[in-house]
Amino acid sequence: MIRRALALDGVTVICRFRDDGMLVEAYGLIAQEQMAGLAKFAYEYKRIVQGNADQLSMFTQVAGWTPPRGWVVHGKAVAVCSVGNLVALINADEGNVSEVMRELDDLSHY
Repeated sequence: MIRRALALDGVTVICRFRDDGMLVEAYGLIAQEQMAGLAKFAYEYKRIVQGNADQLSMFTQVAGWTPPRGWVVHGKAVAVCSVGNLVALINADEGNVSEVMRELDDLSHY
């Protein structure tokens, strides 16, 4: 099911990971060990984002920070997008981050 994300422009890797960061399934153009590393990174980053969202909620007293729906790290050449337990690596020059996030959001419900 998640493989369909590879059809989006710029998406080079898509991974699903467990709640402990272990890789469940992955497709794309990098080695399996690198996909496992990407899944572990996404898991750890997701925990950081949740902690930051909790702090924003507490300090600002503004509703809507939690739970975070996803995150993006965008560099010059690549971007990493994640929603739920899915993470995608995209070529930043070719892909549309908003489109990828919408697809990840849709796929995260399966």
